[in-house]
Amino acid sequence: MSAKIIDGKSLAATVRESVAQTIETLAAHGVRPGLAVILAGDNPASRIYVRNKVRACEQTGVRWELHEYAHDVPEATLLERIEGLNRDPAVHGILVQLPLPRQIDVSHVLDAVSPAKDVDGFHLESLGALAAGRPGFVPCTPAGIMRMLEHERVPLAGRHAVVVGRSNVVGKPLALLLLQKDATVTICHSKTPALAQTTRHADVLVAAAGRARLITADMVKPGACVIDVGTNRLPDGKLAGDVDFEAVREVAGLISPVPGGVGPMTVAMLIANTVRSAMQIHAI
Repeated sequence: MSAKIIDGKSLAATVRESVAQTIETLAAHGVRPGLAVILAGDNPASRIYVRNKVRACEQTGVRWELHEYAHDVPEATLLERIEGLNRDPAVHGILVQLPLPRQIDVSHVLDAVSPAKDVDGFHLESLGALAAGRPGFVPCTPAGIMRMLEHERVPLAGRHAVVVGRSNVVGKPLALLLLQKDATVTICHSKTPALAQTTRHADVLVAAAGRARLITADMVKPGACVIDVGTNRLPDGKLAGDVDFEAVREVAGLISPVPGGVGPMTVAMLIANTVRSAMQIHAI
């Protein structure tokens, strides 16, 4: 029997509906959540991501503003803009779309964002709070994955979760969130020997390595929950995840598709974080 497909698009719509209700509460206090997006360079994928985020803002009633810069923008220009947005009372969330042009020190720019408006959860303070188990903004993709697991009632306590990928954006923060739910967590990466031997023991397997169809059916434990974070463009222009979806769905118990899985949830959690920031800033 084929695995049950986790409908991230439908769940994201539910999250947005809940957020829209909170926005109505804020409106009664004269507050409209505002998100500022910084886009530097001409990366086509980044423009698609930003377009999706802007669409989500419009669907939920979040005010948005886009600050675009050429690929040769000086780092100082971005830092100056962020400083202004930090001070702007109408802006509750600041998103720096990655990747940034090569001349920009990513850590300098991300850490310039006020932790109070760090709705992407990339600031050093946000990541430190996550590591310590304290309240703070959680990176949107890991937050979205955890919401998907919760919605599907996937048991985590005492189970073995394997995360393939160790980025600060997905792999590391997701591992911490899984640990908080009492899962036993293994992080794999490009230097992990005999990857399949580890993934075959996973009750929950998350693929976030950025390699198209890396995870094949023989690498998956029968009945496992498989979450695919990858978005890879194939030579024919089609989109593929890090999981060989058609083959793995015949082995797994649950599986998220690409597209329509983690992607919509990432955007939904960004909107949720922005609204949460507005509530915290205005003490509502």
